[in-house]
Amino acid sequence: MIELWRSLSPEPAALVAAVAIDLILGDPVYPAHPVRLVGRTLQWFEDRLRASGADGYGGGILLFVLLVVLWLPVFAVVVALALSISTRAAWLVHVLVVYSLLALGDLLHHVWRIESAVRRDDVAGARLAVSALVGRDTDRMDGPACRRAAVESLSENLTDGFVSPVFWYVLAGLPGLVLFKIVSTMDSMVGYKTPQYLRFGWCGARLDDVMNYVPARLTWLVIVGIALVAPGLSGRKAWRVGLAQHALLLGPNSGWSEAATAGALMRRIVGPIWLKGVQVTDLWIGDPDDPPLSTRSDVVRAMALTLGAGFTVVSIAATGLLTARSLLA
Repeated sequence: MIELWRSLSPEPAALVAAVAIDLILGDPVYPAHPVRLVGRTLQWFEDRLRASGADGYGGGILLFVLLVVLWLPVFAVVVALALSISTRAAWLVHVLVVYSLLALGDLLHHVWRIESAVRRDDVAGARLAVSALVGRDTDRMDGPACRRAAVESLSENLTDGFVSPVFWYVLAGLPGLVLFKIVSTMDSMVGYKTPQYLRFGWCGARLDDVMNYVPARLTWLVIVGIALVAPGLSGRKAWRVGLAQHALLLGPNSGWSEAATAGALMRRIVGPIWLKGVQVTDLWIGDPDDPPLSTRSDVVRAMALTLGAGFTVVSIAATGLLTARSLLA
């Protein structure tokens, strides 16, 4: 039991290895991908809960309980089976799970595909790639608008796709990471403010807000720190715009990294958004005196900032884990 506990606990070398693989290869594609499995069981549970009449707040809470009760033991059993073979096998499974539940590399690769399409003047291809990241209309987007949407998604997902998973992994190991991804999957699948999901998805949406609360603000501070020392960025604006404009965006968390990125790059992002043929907002995030984000250089700087933030977070996490290990030894 002690060995299993150690195999589930956060491990700095495993974290670094998983992040390196993620950055090189992107998100793995295989039938037993944890997020896909959680998503399939979520849909199965939702169908049966609704069929039984549990389609309100209680049903959403029960959905969370069922997913946790099912999947936390499953991951523990998988690691235990690997441990029965060898500690190295358990470590490799540990790395695979962490790698599968991080999303920074795949996001960077996708943003670069958008940029490459724009640079080739393939606006249709860029719009198609953007549509995989955002739910808005893309048919009105020109090249600069595609670039802004890419950077907006990149900065938003830096928190919930990378910093938050690392945060919960450091705090609670594989169980904490899996718990966060269960909540994140619930939010993405049922956390809508539509009549169908307003009550049923409330649990997932609120838990997602709670679990991203601290990581979102840490992401803002990391972006500020990088922008203070990196050439071509503004730490002062990252601090000021992040603090002043984070609440302009929906939700309590996503605005911190988006606004900080706009400030750091000294560019305005977001801009006009159309949904089902109707313009729903003309909101710009960033210093009003800065130009809109529009060039290849802007995208490259945004990717470098995101990559730097990722390296910084992992370095802090690994150092913290090593320090804690030495203190407890």
